[in-house]
Order: sequence, then structure tokens, then C-alpha cells
Amino acid sequence: MSMDTAAVRTYFAKLGLDREIADIYLALHAYGPQSIAALARNAGVERTRVYRLIDKLLDSNLIEVETHYKRGIIKAAPIANLTILIAQREQELRSLQDELGLIEQVLARNSLSDPATRVQFYKGPEGYKQMLWNETKATSEVLSVLYQNMQIKTRAAFFERWVQKSNENNVHYRAIGGPSFIKSQKDWYGSHDTERLKHWDFRHIADKTFHITQSFDIYDDVVAYYSWKDDEIFGIEIHNKDTAAMQRQLFELVWDAATPRTDMLAT
Repeated sequence: MSMDTAAVRTYFAKLGLDREIADIYLALHAYGPQSIAALARNAGVERTRVYRLIDKLLDSNLIEVETHYKRGIIKAAPIANLTILIAQREQELRSLQDELGLIEQVLARNSLSDPATRVQFYKGPEGYKQMLWNETKATSEVLSVLYQNMQIKTRAAFFERWVQKSNENNVHYRAIGGPSFIKSQKDWYGSHDTERLKHWDFRHIADKTFHITQSFDIYDDVVAYYSWKDDEIFGIEIHNKDTAAMQRQLFELVWDAATPRTDMLAT
């Protein structure tokens, strides 16, 4: 098996497509349009199996079928058509993400126990993103103490989706940041023009007044701590009403001691 064949098979597998679909598509590229009998022979796939896979190939926009003298001729469609399938998968993943909150609520309602405290640990970049996505479902104001801006860690694509979802859900944010946050913010917006939060209020605080070394958020009954230092990426959500209430009081004390900044428009 050539490296090119292996690469195509691996890519198709990542899209959830059978290895035989990759072999059929490779055969169409190698030998051009052909009948199902020829395609089965050239692809090394049983003829009955080719018949069953035709619908999948059509649904994925990978082939076109032409009728020549009462028989079907299969031809390869442009590989760029896979962007349609990729877009469909992205939409499916977004829908699953949006529905996750509903499933959590259903499970919570049907739980045999309802503990006052729950601690959730997250690890790695994807865990960090999940914590940020969780706060887009906040029903209360989100209060944040920020060490650095999130865009540096999540990159632009996720940040755009996060801002859009926050704005769709009408989430309100108040944040406090120190010198390290302001530097990261200016560095980002010096080279990026991305969407902004509709409801965002920011204040700056000097290191000598309140030295920020980690970021954390407070919303609903949740306190979420984030750490991203020396490539050690983790986060902790503490779900507890009293803990969240106490942290809100501490936030307000620091907020009152901080200075308004009108140039910090978004995280």
C-alpha cells in the first residue's frame, strides 16, 4: 500500500467513512469513470458491497452516476466536495453541544441524590474550552478575574463561537484584570479583528493592590478556576451556592477598588 493510499484511507476514516469507500474513490481516480463491475475489480471490493456503498458515496458527494446505454457509469466527484460533509459534521457537533445542557438538567432532575456540592475537574485545552462554553449558559451575570485573555489559549475560531453564543444567550460579563491581562489583550487586538461581547464591563487593578496569578469566573452557583502555566493546563468547577455567594462578595470588594477602563472592550 502506497503512502498516498494510506493517507486517503486515514483521512476518510477520520470522517467516519469506510475504508472500502476510500478504495472505491481511489480506483475512480486511478482508472476514471467505470461500470460497477469494473469498479469492484479495480477497487478490490465485492460487487454486492459496491452496490451497498453507492448511496453512502452519493450522500457524501464523492461520486456522480451517469447512464450510458442503460447501464450506470460511476465517476469521481471533486474531493473538495468533502467540505459539505465536514460542514454537516460541524453542525451536528454544535447541535450536540447545545443539547448537552438540556441533558444535564434532565439527569439532575432524575437523580436519586442532590448533593449541595459538586466538583468537576477538567484537563487539557479541550477541557479548558468546555469550561468556557459552560458559562455561555449562565443565567446570572458572569464575574471574572482575568490573568490573561482567553483568545491566546483557545485561538480565534473557538473565541468567535464563544462570543456568538454568549451574545445569543444575552450573557452579561463584568471582569477585572491586571497588567498581564491588558498586555495580552492589546497584543491580540493589535493583530485580530474579531467579534465583541455585547455586554461587557471591565476594570483594571494594579498588582500592588491585588496581584492576579490565575483566572476564575463566578456565575450561577459555580466558581470556575483556570490554570495554564508551564503547559500544565487544568481547570476546576465548584458547584456550591454558598461558595459562589462568598466569592461574589470578594469580587465586589476588588471591583470597588479597581479602575474603569473604556479601552478593554472584550475578553
